[in-house]
Amino acid sequence: MTKSDPFLEPDAEAVRLAKTLLRTARFGALATLDPVDGAPLATRVAVATDMDGAPVILVSALSAHTQAIEADPHCALLVGEPGKGDPLAHPRLTVKAQARKLERGSDAHSHAERRYLNRHPKAKLYAGFSDFALFRLEPESALLNGGFARAYRMSRRDLLVEGMVDSFLQMEQDAITHMNADHADAVERYAVHFASMERGKWVLTGIDPEGIDLAKGGEIRRVFFDAPLKDASEVRPALVALAKTARGS
Repeated sequence: MTKSDPFLEPDAEAVRLAKTLLRTARFGALATLDPVDGAPLATRVAVATDMDGAPVILVSALSAHTQAIEADPHCALLVGEPGKGDPLAHPRLTVKAQARKLERGSDAHSHAERRYLNRHPKAKLYAGFSDFALFRLEPESALLNGGFARAYRMSRRDLLVEGMVDSFLQMEQDAITHMNADHADAVERYAVHFASMERGKWVLTGIDPEGIDLAKGGEIRRVFFDAPLKDASEVRPALVALAKTARGS
């Protein structure tokens, strides 16, 4: 970092914060270029993440932002919800990306749609409509503002899980369904112990090599594994270990 450069080199803490903001986002501000006049256009979109952490959006062909990204895929997504007090004191992440439409019937579409609907179950009402499409926002770089004097430039590698996701895609939904149906008590303990949340009907919505995503209504929380998993066969032992830790506390 030079004297005039306000950005810090991303460390492990910054990377985890950026990934947490992405994984827990329910919505974000999407910035595109209006194809009519080329002017910047900012709209709100509901957000989920693909297995590797890339943002996924489900949008209508009638919306201005869909027409914009179809004309020019360059876009940016701002995530990070402000809490009490000064909204600028809360962390936020801007991801510069290229929007890529996922073709219906492809494996990529099926996996992304399943993960999106786990996060936004009410979208099942219209996800199958012919005028709605899923786009994956391929991160190119990002800017993380973690609070006062904590600004970072980040790369695609900082944000995504590289490789080793295929085996997780094959088993994820069965594991989620099993945990929510047969081990709801353990899922609740994950939220209470690891995310410091109140007890309630928490459900598991996602499992990836780095952790799990939990939801209760509009509350979304992220729990990281102690270390990234190398294969889907490690998921069950990792979940059992989390449950034992939470139960022991």
